[in-house]
Amino acid sequence: MVQVSNWLANRTSLFDSSGIREVFNLAKELKDPINFSIGQVDYPLPEPVKDSLIQSIERGQTNYTVTQGIAPLRERLKKQVQEQYNDPHRDLLVTSGTSGGLVLSMMALIDPGDEVIIFDPWFVMYESLPQLCGGVPVKINIYPDFRLDIQKVRDAITPRTKMIITNCPANPTGISFNREEIQQLSELAAENDICLISDEIYSKFSYDKEHVSPVEFNPETTVVDGFSKSHAMTGLRLGFAHGPAPIIAEMIKLQQLTFVCAPNPVQWAGVTAIDTPIDHHVDAFRKKRDYLADELSKYYDFVKPDGSFYFFPKLPNGVSGREFLTRAIEHNMLLIPGNVFSDQDTHFRIAYAVSESKLQQGVDVLKKIASS
Repeated sequence: MVQVSNWLANRTSLFDSSGIREVFNLAKELKDPINFSIGQVDYPLPEPVKDSLIQSIERGQTNYTVTQGIAPLRERLKKQVQEQYNDPHRDLLVTSGTSGGLVLSMMALIDPGDEVIIFDPWFVMYESLPQLCGGVPVKINIYPDFRLDIQKVRDAITPRTKMIITNCPANPTGISFNREEIQQLSELAAENDICLISDEIYSKFSYDKEHVSPVEFNPETTVVDGFSKSHAMTGLRLGFAHGPAPIIAEMIKLQQLTFVCAPNPVQWAGVTAIDTPIDHHVDAFRKKRDYLADELSKYYDFVKPDGSFYFFPKLPNGVSGREFLTRAIEHNMLLIPGNVFSDQDTHFRIAYAVSESKLQQGVDVLKKIASS
């Protein structure tokens, strides 16, 4: 009998399925759970964006587009980038989600043996994607306050270091490096001829300070961004990447051979999304962040997040992430153990992108667990 498992590529054994997906599977078994596990906004696709999507389908715009993205969307995005950074050497590519942009940037830049610096805790893809390309993730611990120690980064650099990935505001912590930290990291990457990738998918959810991009200090930075979080388009898969023209050119070539293009009608919806404000939603998330911080401060130890829609509190003493998840499930609540994002099993992630009623229910459960 044929051993099909013998056919599998070695890279498939380098990592397991995302722990987040495992919790999603648990969600299917619960009835109307308090779901603190899903990293997507709780408001619907804005009506103008929905109308644009439907109209594009009715116009028959469901065929392939050029790989780099339809001109109306790509040119609008490029104009925004140029107005912000005034860099004629930057180019832009429309991608199939921000994750698609991360995959393409990794494929374009990482060879086997190259080292990629990531910060612990990290978004789950940051550890896995370098390995898919034969690279080696090098982890820098930023516990307990999730601030950047530039000397730790300097000490981690070797002749094999090819890339540094940063994510501000961050998933899972909700924390952003401050302006000085971003500048130090940007300049260090430039000094050492290291690619800097900035994942800015949560940039519109910055509550206490203006979002700062490394591009401001290092024009060779490649940025990945998108519409998924800001405009409730997670399932529609629309992102973009901008950076040095030679890198974007290779990403376009690779997209042609993989994703082909972002979905055509979704790109037209993106044109509308650019002009669709979400300020009132951001204000609502800021209030939810403040509510959580006020309600949980006496029960859990955490660093108050300044962006995204995540909290990353410490687990109660002596409790593992799996044990805490089990207790939560007993109360019909789902969340993500922190070891899904980290080499440490000391925290858990709350995604507070839920209705106010669910948020209040979740707070009550978290207080009950902490007091038990």
